[in-house]
Amino acid sequence: MSQTASLPTANPSVRSVAAMLLLALMWGVSIPITKLGLLTLPPLTLTALRFAIAVPLMFIFVVGKQSLPRRALPRIAALGILGIGIGQVAQTFGVAATSASVGTIISATIPIFVVVFAAMRLRQSVSSLQILGLLAAFAGIALVASGRGDAASAASQTSLAGAALVLLSALTIAFYYVWSVELTEQYGTAVVAAWSTLFGFLALLPWAGWEMSHAPFQVTPVGAAAAVYLGVVVTVAGLFLWIHLLRTVPARIAAGIQYLQPVVGVATAALMFGDQLGLFFALGVLLVLGGLALTVTPQRKG
Repeated sequence: MSQTASLPTANPSVRSVAAMLLLALMWGVSIPITKLGLLTLPPLTLTALRFAIAVPLMFIFVVGKQSLPRRALPRIAALGILGIGIGQVAQTFGVAATSASVGTIISATIPIFVVVFAAMRLRQSVSSLQILGLLAAFAGIALVASGRGDAASAASQTSLAGAALVLLSALTIAFYYVWSVELTEQYGTAVVAAWSTLFGFLALLPWAGWEMSHAPFQVTPVGAAAAVYLGVVVTVAGLFLWIHLLRTVPARIAAGIQYLQPVVGVATAALMFGDQLGLFFALGVLLVLGGLALTVTPQRKG
């Protein structure tokens, strides 16, 4: 397998930038929508419903596409188990054992890990200025998160195991994204996304089944609507768009712009749930935008 097959253009088009901003909005809004779903559904049950909706839709896009050879099944299965069976499960349990601010900060490392893995496996170069931009954007997310509660409260709500699980989730999800790019070069975006999601969903089912047998729940219209949004918009449309972007735009740019997700999520949560936004939020947003400006700066030749 060639690790230099994906060679996206250095300077993204206006259309690509618009697609990245749309994705940040789609995925950012998913945070408060997930909160709505969790009002009546346990975490893993909501996640299982999300993928139960997403998997059939994904296979609609596979009709007429190239078939997946048997020799590819182990890698595709490993991809799905890594990203969903491990990544999503670790995230669910990790978020439950951390404060919102700590979970937000740790999850914001995903774009950095994407850039690191893309540099290692896809041979995409990153300049010192662009690394500085990524770190500045990450610092902005830390400010955004710290503006949502006092440090003592955040520490009391966070366990070391919870923080470790969120970090494990960030690592596995980032690698899932980059590995997806490698596999889609061989088998196509729709085929890889559909089959990997199916295998990940199958790996998730035992966890969800255990939860449903131990935790009472009720599927309300709000919970069902949240599952539909997460399944259709976040998983199907979002995953296809994200993999396409990683194949056509340098990872440093695609990942950097996704730092807007927590900003969108926090702002939307403030509108929906009345969270207070202070000076740290405004300063954090400015730092994120400044970091993104450095991240998308074209590399100088010579």
